[in-house]
Order: sequence, then structure tokens, then C-alpha cells
Amino acid sequence: MKTIRKKLYRIIFHTDTKAGKAFDVVLLVFILLNVLAVLLESVSKIYEQYGIYLRIFEYAVTAIFTIEYILRVWIHKRSWKYIFSFYGIVDLLSILPTLLEFIFTGSHSLAIIRGLRLLRLFRVFKLTRYTQQGNLIAKALRDSWTKISVFMFGVIMVILVVGTVMYLVEGAENGFDSIPRGIYWTIVTITTVGFGDITPQTTLGQFIASFTMILGYAIIAVPTGIVTVEMNKQQSGHRKCPKCHAVGHEKDARFCKHCGNALNVDEGSGLG
Repeated sequence: MKTIRKKLYRIIFHTDTKAGKAFDVVLLVFILLNVLAVLLESVSKIYEQYGIYLRIFEYAVTAIFTIEYILRVWIHKRSWKYIFSFYGIVDLLSILPTLLEFIFTGSHSLAIIRGLRLLRLFRVFKLTRYTQQGNLIAKALRDSWTKISVFMFGVIMVILVVGTVMYLVEGAENGFDSIPRGIYWTIVTITTVGFGDITPQTTLGQFIASFTMILGYAIIAVPTGIVTVEMNKQQSGHRKCPKCHAVGHEKDARFCKHCGNALNVDEGSGLG
């Protein structure tokens, strides 16, 4: 029994073997097909003709994922660690919607959250090397959060002021029947969305609208610039591995601390 659990653990939780990788690839195919089935089922014409087949496929996939989840819990060395892990919670959520449908009508549509399991692509196809770049962006966002927060507070104040002014200038006869309505128009305009459901009619209102549109471009550009500066700070002074592209090595490091690959010793500038 222990031998069987050990072999299953090797296949289900590891992708360094052909069987393990094939297992996850098959699961990913089922996930993609199931997400597609849920999307198609929401189209009334398709559901009228093929609804029964889509439902049968849904129940079959749910059965497969349920068995897989039970196996993962059974063979894991520390079951509770898997159950409360990120992937453990995602795996559980992927089978709950169909099971809950027998109790709560309409919960089947939540089966679309199975798409979250596609995150396993990073593990199956060894894409974790690119998460280093994601970590770089995340750290840059954290470090620039204070500056962006101050900037966004200023933006909110501008929105409140412009929304109030438009309410006073245009009035209810032009669609600005309240300050919240004016604020809504300001947000739509300043983000350059421009639904067009409310438009200023007076000359002064159109002038304010023009100013708000131009201001919108500046508002979009400033946070981008702040994050870009922080990203440059993160990269400067750090050597990058030519194989896995990991950064953050010490200047005198000769090997990558992530994959063990030899680092370039002639990186005088420190920029990988």
C-alpha cells in the first residue's frame, strides 16, 4: 500500500517524470474543455441543442476531478497542508459548483472557476523561471504603493471637485441631476472611457470636459512612471542569471542561487 501511495504521489505531485507530466497535461486538457463547455452552455441556442451532452460531460469531468482530489488528499504526506494550500483550495472549489447544484439551483455556472486550475501550467511546463520577473513587478508595486496612494488621493479630490462643478454648471436638465452623477461622469471621462450616456451641453461645461479629458492622460501616465522607476531600482545593482533569469545575486556571487548555473563574471555594471 505504501509503495502504491509513493508511486501515485510521484505521478500526481511531481512533473519531473513522463507519467507525472502526462497526468497534469491530461488534467489541463479536461480543464480547458470543461471551461469551454460552461461557456457554450450559457449560449441559449447551443444549450437547447446540445445541453444534455454538455451536462453529461460536466458530470463526468466533476467525477474525474473529485477522484483526483480524494487521491491527492489520501497520498499526500501531510494531507491538511495540501487541503489548505492555494492549489488545494482551488482543486476543491473546482468540484464544489457541480455538487452544490444538486442543492442550490444555478450554482453550476460557478464551474467556470475551474479555469483557476490552469495556473498549474506554470508548474507543468516549468514556467516558474518567469515568476522571477513577476516578483520583480510585485516588489516594484509594493515599494511604489505609498507614492501611488498619495497620487490617487489627489485624483479622488479632483474627481469630487470636477463632479460637483459639473453638477452646478450643467444641472438636472442636461443629465447632471446629482453630485454622484457628476462624479460618475468625471470618472468615465478622466479614465478616457467616454460612454456618452451623459454629455455637457453648455459652453463652460464643454470647456471643463475638455480639460478633464486632457487631465485623464496625465493621470494614467503618472502611476506608470512611478512603477517604472521602482522597477529600474530593483534591477539596478543586481546580477541576472543567463539561464533562469533570476535576479538579486550578490556582486561577488559566481553561481546562481536558484538553479546553480554559472554567472557571468564580467558584469561590471551589475546589470544582467
